[in-house]
Amino acid sequence: MTTTRLPAPPFGRALCAMVTPFTAEGALDLDGAQRLAERLVEHGCDGLVLSGTTGESPTTSDSEKAALVRAVREAVGGRAAIVAGVGTSDTRHTVELALEAEKAGADGLLVVTPYYSRPPQDAVEAHFKEIADASGLPLMLYDIPGRTGTRIEPGTMIRLAGHPGIVAVKDCAYDLLGTQKVLAHTGLAYYTGCDEQVLAWYAIGGTGYVSTVANVAPRQIRAILDAFDAGATAEAARLQQGAIALIESVMAAGLPGTVTVKGLLNALGMPAGPVRPPLRSADRGTVDALRATYERLVAA
Repeated sequence: MTTTRLPAPPFGRALCAMVTPFTAEGALDLDGAQRLAERLVEHGCDGLVLSGTTGESPTTSDSEKAALVRAVREAVGGRAAIVAGVGTSDTRHTVELALEAEKAGADGLLVVTPYYSRPPQDAVEAHFKEIADASGLPLMLYDIPGRTGTRIEPGTMIRLAGHPGIVAVKDCAYDLLGTQKVLAHTGLAYYTGCDEQVLAWYAIGGTGYVSTVANVAPRQIRAILDAFDAGATAEAARLQQGAIALIESVMAAGLPGTVTVKGLLNALGMPAGPVRPPLRSADRGTVDALRATYERLVAA
């Protein structure tokens, strides 16, 4: 049976895929994380996703992930939802991380499709259900086949929507038809993880976004949703188009978004620090070009 109701926003609408700040020596910078989280919430983010792709989760330890949740929770209190990235290629390890995130004060869990082993769809479904059964926190499924090698197929997503602990999706599948099919048949809250799709996904019934670019331009990305909600659809389109140059520079410049957004944050004097290997920091020319594009956006 289909449904026409719009899903409630379980974690807010405007979520930032927050970077994980490190010191110059590469250690976890909890003070910097708290300052960055404070700024993001003050500038319009009502949710923060920690230890995701942009948060360099493959290179942070289990204890660092839990410490990050605790520190950000202390900084933002109840002003923003905290969604903790716990996805790994190992179901048992993912369950362990989920339980630790729950203890640390997270409001929800971001769980990516198991990567590298490329499990079939029945195994993907069982993986997510086991994690949802193990934790008392609601799950946001992370569908990003370009990185994991495995899609959460629309049919699998529709079946998973029947689990009471699975409430949301971070959608990086680049499949407009598949997304609309799941929206039409479930009550899952859909968050685009692709900044260029913020307005398009919101207009077809999505809930909001999990944005990398929001690390540096939280007000500008949030304004797209606010304009649409106010009925100013032409203005929402203008704001989306106005942000495209920065979105392209951050997300489609041949470098991972973590590298470009950290380079820009550092240039703007905000907490970020270096990336951890195997990633390498952006060079000066790249950072200068990013800053020039950013300054044109904020001056518009």
